[in-house]
Amino acid sequence: MEKIVVVRMADMAVGQDSDILRTIGLGSCVGVVLFSQNSSVAGMAHVMLPSTEMPVPPELTAKYATTAIPALIDMLKQRDVPLSSLRAKLIGGAQMFRAMGKRSDALNIGQRNVEMCREMLQRYRIPIVAEDVGGNYGRTVEHFCDSKRTFVKTVFKGEHWI
Repeated sequence: MEKIVVVRMADMAVGQDSDILRTIGLGSCVGVVLFSQNSSVAGMAHVMLPSTEMPVPPELTAKYATTAIPALIDMLKQRDVPLSSLRAKLIGGAQMFRAMGKRSDALNIGQRNVEMCREMLQRYRIPIVAEDVGGNYGRTVEHFCDSKRTFVKTVFKGEHWI
């Protein structure tokens, strides 16, 4: 029986088998999906910001790309998922202020989030197999652990699988 695991903003979770990892309302935030090629184990983080110079308390680990991705990898390793089997999908990273009619190129948090997620994944040599990033619209994401497929819903751009 399928179980929906809700991943809230600045949070992360791991699922397997028929679990569905879901995060709602990705604007400039990035949904990072890591999944094993060899099993149904997968994880998702809802990253809000690229990084911080400050010490990060444990409850805010998922807030930053620089801490969320290593922590999510560790969670998957605890489920006996080898690093070499991991693949990634990135969703989100929109420029939401442009959607509201404001010019904010210097503060394009969405693009900076995506770039830092890519950098962190490259550091761990995890290939990105799919992306749905950028634009000026929000997304809701569901990752189906058993099929390794990810469903992206948007208000203005419809729905599709990645």
